[in-house]
Amino acid sequence: MLTAMSAMSADTTKEFNTANANAYADQSPPTDYYRSGELSLDAFGTGSIGKYTLNHLSTQRIRERGKLGAGLGINYFITRNLGLSGEIYSENTSGVFIDNASANLTLRFPLGQTGLAPYVFGGGGRQFDRLESWFGQGGGGLEWRFTPHIGIFADARLVIPDEARYYGLGRLGLRFAF
Repeated sequence: MLTAMSAMSADTTKEFNTANANAYADQSPPTDYYRSGELSLDAFGTGSIGKYTLNHLSTQRIRERGKLGAGLGINYFITRNLGLSGEIYSENTSGVFIDNASANLTLRFPLGQTGLAPYVFGGGGRQFDRLESWFGQGGGGLEWRFTPHIGIFADARLVIPDEARYYGLGRLGLRFAF
């Protein structure tokens, strides 16, 4: 009788372990929101303020002297953390179609599986409207992916043209990753 009970107990344990293994097999691994070899496209709005407003910040000065615009960007991440980006935007509809074109090197730091990734970037480009000028820039931001392929981002940068006063630029937009 003891032998029969032991055999039944062993079969029950085996069935229980098989059921647990199947339950774990059905669970998918956590989603990786940020990948190496990733290409993404951006659509964003911009807001910029000049040197004087940056040095004397107030909501009234920002409302009176700030400029709004829109732009498009493309990003390619060679590794999960290191990428290259290019962007164009326009703030002045009465001048040339593209006011600014730039390229950046970006370092991003995904925070586990939260979908959040702070990033820093630096690069340069060409300004075409009002005063044609080369510039350097640097800044940082935060991206939040709510799916592996769609997210929102916000960033800010300091732009230093070679023939004009520096200014600040902020972006808020949507990112579509492939």
